[in-house]
Amino acid sequence: MPPSLKLSDFDFDLPEKLIAQKPAKLRDRSRLMILDRKTGAIGHAVFSDLPHHLPAPSLMVFNDTKVIPAKLLGHLVNSGRAVEILLLRENNDDHWEALVKGLGKLKEGTEIKFGGEPLKATLTARQDDRAILKLTCPGNLKQVLNRVATTPLPPYIHRSTAAEENLTELDRKRYQTVFAKHAGAIAAPTAGLHFTPKLLESLDREGINCAFLTLHVGVGTFQPIRSEDIREHNMEAEPFHVPAETLKELVRARKRGQDIIAVGSTSTRVLESMNLDAVMEGDISGWTDRFIYPGQELKAVDRLLTNFHLPKSTLYLLVCAFAGKDLIERAYREAIGHNYRFFSYGDAMLIL
Repeated sequence: MPPSLKLSDFDFDLPEKLIAQKPAKLRDRSRLMILDRKTGAIGHAVFSDLPHHLPAPSLMVFNDTKVIPAKLLGHLVNSGRAVEILLLRENNDDHWEALVKGLGKLKEGTEIKFGGEPLKATLTARQDDRAILKLTCPGNLKQVLNRVATTPLPPYIHRSTAAEENLTELDRKRYQTVFAKHAGAIAAPTAGLHFTPKLLESLDREGINCAFLTLHVGVGTFQPIRSEDIREHNMEAEPFHVPAETLKELVRARKRGQDIIAVGSTSTRVLESMNLDAVMEGDISGWTDRFIYPGQELKAVDRLLTNFHLPKSTLYLLVCAFAGKDLIERAYREAIGHNYRFFSYGDAMLIL
């Protein structure tokens, strides 16, 4: 196996204090590292300065998925034991695919209640490590879930008790992009969290066109790589949708020789799952399990805006593939030395 494809070669030490536990006070005041692939230069800026560091004219592509309230804390009706549920996606007839802690101990037909709420979940089937739950309640289910369920934060963001109720409300607002439109994700496309309406207007004034696609971020994006040979890892497929207008913008940018700038790894994976040189008409919908790691050539994305990622993660491997492992390692060392904030609520990197 080539050394560059060993998972252990993509590890690094990250001080726990650099894992951001809450968002920056203002979205666009997070820090921005600027990484030049041609020269290897590393610069430092504030995110609100982003438009001044982008080539114009160019096309910036965002993921407009919307995070659903998907975390439920309930109790088993027959025993009162506490149970934690993460809703993954709705199947049909109010049946949901979900992760349930302690699923192996539960029998089909088990009922789960949620405090004094009218919501009830019934385990109707298992699919490998997933539960199929039937959710029932009087009235509108989506409205009840919006009230009962909470934002499904990554496990490295810690929220303990009702003492942090103010943070829970903050998460509902800030763990969501300002352009979120299509509900279905269980995690935010975090590179997009830094944008404000004012900044989007600034991009337009500077000659940066904005286009939107949708990838509903699921567990596939965050599944840990368990094999030392990274080529053995299989991404779980996630659904995406690219509207016809975005396709036209992409083809137009390509024909005019303009740069395509992907906002985040999710936009990158969708763009790299398509052939922009093929003639396309209408919308495109599908599922992508595209896993991008060093040695692969990215054909659609010219520039990348992203956050700082976990060691040995598929996201870290993607940025190493885009910018080169040595340069990313140097950039991450500098980020740690300069106390950049890491992961979902952290700072950003623009790779030119």
